[in-house]
Amino acid sequence: MNTVTVAVPVNTLLSRYGFRASDLETPDSSYGALLDRALNAAGIGLDELPLISEKDWRLALREARDRFDGPGGETLVDPRRNPLPLSSIDLYMAGVVRWMNELGIHTYSCCDGHGERLPHANLILYPSPRQKHLLQACAPEGMSMRTQGRRVQWEMNPAEPERLLEYAERLYCIVSEPATLVRYEADRFAAGLVELLEIPGESGAEERIRRAAISKLRRCVDDLFVDRAGNVCATILCGEGPTVLLSAHMDVYSEIEPERRIVRNGTVLSSSEGILGADDRAGMAVVLELCRRVHRTNFNGTLKVAFTVREEIGLVGSQALDADWLGDVRGAIVVDRRGTRDIVTSCGGVILFCSEAYGRIFEAAGALAGMPDWRVTPGGSSDAKVLATEFGIPSVNLSAGYRHEHTSSETVDYLATYQTVKLIESALHRNMIR
Repeated sequence: MNTVTVAVPVNTLLSRYGFRASDLETPDSSYGALLDRALNAAGIGLDELPLISEKDWRLALREARDRFDGPGGETLVDPRRNPLPLSSIDLYMAGVVRWMNELGIHTYSCCDGHGERLPHANLILYPSPRQKHLLQACAPEGMSMRTQGRRVQWEMNPAEPERLLEYAERLYCIVSEPATLVRYEADRFAAGLVELLEIPGESGAEERIRRAAISKLRRCVDDLFVDRAGNVCATILCGEGPTVLLSAHMDVYSEIEPERRIVRNGTVLSSSEGILGADDRAGMAVVLELCRRVHRTNFNGTLKVAFTVREEIGLVGSQALDADWLGDVRGAIVVDRRGTRDIVTSCGGVILFCSEAYGRIFEAAGALAGMPDWRVTPGGSSDAKVLATEFGIPSVNLSAGYRHEHTSSETVDYLATYQTVKLIESALHRNMIR
C-alpha cells in the first residue's frame, strides 16, 4: 500500500521547531548551521521540505541536534546578547522560546515536561500585562497559559506535546505579522459568543439569558441590579471622568430551534436550522468582553451597562430604563447594527441620535485602532433611538458583524464582531468621549 504524504508549508515545519528559511543565509550562525545539518540528515534541500512528513522531519532534527556541538544543556545563554542554543533546548520547546524571545519575552530556561509534567519557561524579567495577554491569546484549543512571578506555565495534556508546536507556529505568525494577534484574540472571543448563541430567549422570555448575563457581569462590575422591566443594569467605576453607557438587547427575534447546531465556516457562524440569534447576542458578547478588559485600558470615568428586554417587539425595555440611573451618562454606545464598520447616528437620516461630532469620534477611534473604514451612516430603529430621543443621550449604534437577521440565513462573522470590541476599546482607552 502506498503511503501518501500531506505537504506541509515550509514556514510551518520550520517555525514549529524554531527556524525560519532566512537562517540558511547565515550558515555560520548556530540557527543556520543546525538547520543545514537537519536538512542534510533528511537528505533534502529546503524546497523539498514539504515533501516529507513532520515525523520524518523530527527524526532528522533529533539526529542533527545529537551531532551538533552546542554549549550543552546546563549552559545559560542570555538571549538578549547571544542566539539561543536550539540544539540544547527540548525539541518541543525550541520554537516556543525562540519566538518568545523575538517578541521581547526573554527566557533563561525552559522544559517541555517530557510527556509527564506541564511545560514551562522561566523569564529574565517579569512579564508585562501586554506580554501575558499575547501569550494567552496564542494558546490553541486545549491549552491555556498562566504566570507565577517570572515563570510561565502552559496548562495542557502533557501527553500531547504537539500543542507546543502549534503554539510556536502561532507565535511565529505574530513575529512575522503582528496583526495576526487580532485573529487569535477573535478565536478566543468566539467561544464566549457561541455560549451566548446557545441560550434561548425570545421577547418576553429572557430569563435564561438574563441569568447568564448576571453571572458574567458579577465578576467584573461594582454594582448590578435588574429593574422592574427586567433589564440588567450594571456599573463599573474606572475614575472621575464622564459616564459612558454600553447597551445591547437580550431578546432574539424568534425562539431558537432546540436541536439546531451552530455551524462554523472560517470565522463565520450560522445555524443549521432557524435563526442564529446573533441579533443581538453578538452585541452582548461585545459588551461583556469590554467589561472584562476595561480596567486594562486608560479609561477614566464610569462605565454603565444596560442589557435590555423586548427590543424586538418595540424597544420596550429601553423605554423603561430608570431616567435617574441614566442621568449622568454623557454618551451611549449601542451594539446592534447589522454588517460591519457602520456607525449609525440617525434613523433614516431623519431622527438624529447624536451630533455629527459624536459620530466622528468613532471614525477617529477606528483609524487609531488600524481600522480606518468605519463610517458614519444613517440606519434603522434601535435602542439608540430611545436613548437619544427620550433620555437626551448622544448615542450611536455600531455594527456587530451579523447579517440576514430574523431569517434562517442569519450569519455572524465573529472576527468582525471582535473588531467592534477593538473599536470601542480604542475610544475608551483614549478617553475620547468627554
